[in-house]
Amino acid sequence: MKVAVYRKEHFNAAHRLYNPDWTNEKNDEVFGKCNNPNGHGHNYEFVVRLVGEPDPETGFVYDMKKLSELMLEHVAERFDHKNLNLDVEEFKNLNPTAENIVIVIYNILRDKIDASLDMKITLYETERNFVEYPV
Repeated sequence: MKVAVYRKEHFNAAHRLYNPDWTNEKNDEVFGKCNNPNGHGHNYEFVVRLVGEPDPETGFVYDMKKLSELMLEHVAERFDHKNLNLDVEEFKNLNPTAENIVIVIYNILRDKIDASLDMKITLYETERNFVEYPV
């Protein structure tokens, strides 16, 4: 019997959406206000969903305290109050769209959590805009 468990954490970060191969006009056309050269910020929330069978000894699919610690140490503390374009290595050459951020978070956490557990990340950029990976 499989069970899904969820843990939510958050971080605040700034970013700028732009493609350095494009003109300023094309970047403005595609990314609008999100192309502000000084960036803009979001209060991101991210949820890790793990699916597996509860351990017969603990009853846990995964220790939620341990999951929280992983999420805080490897994602929230790394991204919090940072300019993603400038301060986070993964985004030096990768446009920090919500789609790319959720994939980066997944890749950071995937090898830290037992591969027998199915994992999905949901990233809320705003209350109304969110992405999931994998689908």
